[in-house]
Amino acid sequence: MKQAVILAAGEGQRLRPFTVNRPKSMLYIAAKPMLQYVIESLAQNGIRDIVLVVGYRKEQVFDYFGSGEKLGVDITYVTQEKQLGTAHALLQAKEATGEEFLVLHGDNLITAATIAKFIKIKPDAVLVTKVTDPSRYGVVKYYGDKLKKIEEKPKEAGSNTINTGIYSFTKDIYDFIENETGIPDVLNKMVESGRNVSVLETMETRLDIVYPWDILSLNNAVLAQTKGSVAGNIESGVFLKGSVLVGKDTLIRSGTYIVGPVVIGEGCEIGPNVTIRPATSIGDNVIISSFTEIKNSVIGDDVNIAAGSVIQNSVIDKGCIIKDHFTADSGQVEIRVNGDYHPTNVGVMLGEGCSVGSNVFAQPGAIAGNYCQIKAQKTISGRLPDKSLVF
Repeated sequence: MKQAVILAAGEGQRLRPFTVNRPKSMLYIAAKPMLQYVIESLAQNGIRDIVLVVGYRKEQVFDYFGSGEKLGVDITYVTQEKQLGTAHALLQAKEATGEEFLVLHGDNLITAATIAKFIKIKPDAVLVTKVTDPSRYGVVKYYGDKLKKIEEKPKEAGSNTINTGIYSFTKDIYDFIENETGIPDVLNKMVESGRNVSVLETMETRLDIVYPWDILSLNNAVLAQTKGSVAGNIESGVFLKGSVLVGKDTLIRSGTYIVGPVVIGEGCEIGPNVTIRPATSIGDNVIISSFTEIKNSVIGDDVNIAAGSVIQNSVIDKGCIIKDHFTADSGQVEIRVNGDYHPTNVGVMLGEGCSVGSNVFAQPGAIAGNYCQIKAQKTISGRLPDKSLVF
């Protein structure tokens, strides 16, 4: 297998506010977009001919990855103008694909080990795995190593084996798509026609992201595998413990205490006397002022967090300006998304470019949309639409 098609056209509405201004595949996990992890995993397995199916906010993918040269791959772009399903997305790549190719989602976290064995199987094939909550996925029924049926999000699963969304196809797949919109439906049609589709089960890492708080669990998983290194300037009196990665031109000032796994990007200024606890990733050009404590959180590029703030289990998107004594405690809450309630332990979710005044308290589970302005000494809770003004 020498070619792969990556489906990266989706918007990810359930991930708002973080996907209003970017495609789902360009959400940052441990300081890199998810799509980059997929491409790197393919390259590590010798697959360097990449077809990227893009759509929503596609210019961001173009600008970041270009021809793929920096990652050692060759990228061909095709566009899905309307997001009408995975089979429709794959059909857009018809003229760019060879006789055999892998198909993956660009918004899943996929390690090189996940696909290492799978790419050796002769097409057609589907990669499956076991989960504790199969009702959220396509449940796979198979006998021996041959697919029988994929049932999407059944009320009664009957099995905990699910479709990973990773496939191996020949160009014959296009003959079966016709009016189908989803790849699982195409596979069911292939099986019904008498065609054999192989099934391989994996126990390796493959994580997807559905809701904003999923960013934290994916970030945690990636950081657990990250090796520490220091390219910036560390003043005397800084304490580093565990795996801590510090980017170039970053300054860590005296009295700062960092316990990994932690990733800090380039051009940052941290401290003095800041505490950064495990499972935290910090983007580029971030300023974190004295006596601030951050734990299990994702901080985007160009964020400025003033002194005396406490941030736990939170996601703060790029360009946010936070004045002193901001508090985002974590707690068990139920968050409503598209009419469904989801129990989770989380702090605050701040969209891009928010402005937060001094002494603001964010209740657990608060979600502020992009470019919100929150005046001093306010408490925020629930969900704030984009460009909200709290005064």
